Formats: sequence, structure tokens, C-alpha cells
Amino acid sequence: MPRPKGLLFDKDGTLIDFDRTWGPAARLVMSELAAGDEAAFDRLVQVSLFDPIADRFERTSPLVAGSPAGFGGLWADALGRADGPDFHAEIDRLFLHHGFASLAPIGNPAEVLGALAGMGFRLGIATNDSEVSARRQSEVLGLADMIEFVAGYDTGHGAKPEPGMVLAFVGSLGCAPDEVMMIGDSTHDLHAARAAGAIAVAVLSGPAPHDELAPHADHVIGTIADLPELVRRFA
Repeated sequence: MPRPKGLLFDKDGTLIDFDRTWGPAARLVMSELAAGDEAAFDRLVQVSLFDPIADRFERTSPLVAGSPAGFGGLWADALGRADGPDFHAEIDRLFLHHGFASLAPIGNPAEVLGALAGMGFRLGIATNDSEVSARRQSEVLGLADMIEFVAGYDTGHGAKPEPGMVLAFVGSLGCAPDEVMMIGDSTHDLHAARAAGAIAVAVLSGPAPHDELAPHADHVIGTIADLPELVRRFA
């Protein structure tokens, strides 16, 4: 197998702990949107498949691997508000604010990505979070100088599982799709990789179990810490 040139990372569940980061943030965002209306808060919790006591999402929650463009309609209905770009932007602003207080990396992403950059790989992030959130979290985690490509659901390439983000990364590198690895913890990531013709690598650091991910992946590893060993197998 040829050696990949680019490594494209999902963010939530791959670089950062989804529940530890977004569980506390989601509770605060829902609370602000409900504005003291307990019934509205309860409706948000229910449609989000979220436990506000444990600050955890059910694995099938629409917020897991989703974006405001996807779950915004559910939240708008729960609040009796109009869905649309303005409402999505409000959700993004609230998550951007509250997400930093509980930002929790998985292991040491800066060390792992630094090692991969030192091996000559070009690195990017493709997330269904907003682009500005991805960039700011990358800065906090010490990744900004290593990452040359960042795409969010609002960047203009579409959202995963569509292949647009992966193809945009391929285009930015000027390489073939099969010279790029897409690394992620959900079937959205793997489907995006496969649709683009890239190498699909599943990590088991998110909510999805091995049996759900393996049929859609070319490789399955525990966390991104196992990635340097995996890429050394390529010629």
C-alpha cells in the first residue's frame, strides 16, 4: 500500500472526549435557550436523548456526530421557535462559549499529531462542529501550528457523512483520494471517507462500539495514539 500523504481527523470523540466536553456544555446551552422554562428545558433534553444529571448523551442522540443544521429543527420545535441559519448561529455561539470551560482532550493530541507531522504527514480537521469552534479548540489544545486544513459543517463543503470535507482536503493537498486517511469515531466519518475514495480509519474513543464501526472501516484502532504504528505499516 502506498504511504498516505494526508491525515484528516474528526474532532469530537477522536481528539476530544465527547461527553466530558459537550455534556456539561449542552446542559448549559439548553438551559440558556429555555430561559427558565422548565418544560421547554425538559423538551430539549428529551429530543436530544440527553441525561442532564449525568451530563451524558445516549449513543443515538442527534447531537452525537450531528450539527445544528441537523438537530436545530428538533430544538426549534421544542422551544416553539423558527428554525433556520439565525437559530443555528445562536446555538453555535452558545456552544462555543460553554464548550471551552469543559474542553477535555483524549490523551495528548498535541504529542500524537506532532509526531505525525514530524513523520512528514500533512494534517487536517473535518468536524460537524462549526469551523470557528474547531479552530479555537485546536489553538487551546496546541494543534494550530500543525493543522493546515480545518472544515466545519458551516465552511461550505457540506457536513459528514457527505464526502465534501474529505474531497476539499484532498484538493488542498493536490493528491489522490486514496492518499488521504480519514480518522474518526463514527460511521459519519467512515462513510465520508469511503464516499470520497479515502482510507477510512475508525477509532474506538467515541460512543460507537467496534461492531458498529468495523464493517465501514479499512482499519480500526483504539485511539489516535495508535496511529503512528498504523501508518508505519505503509510502504
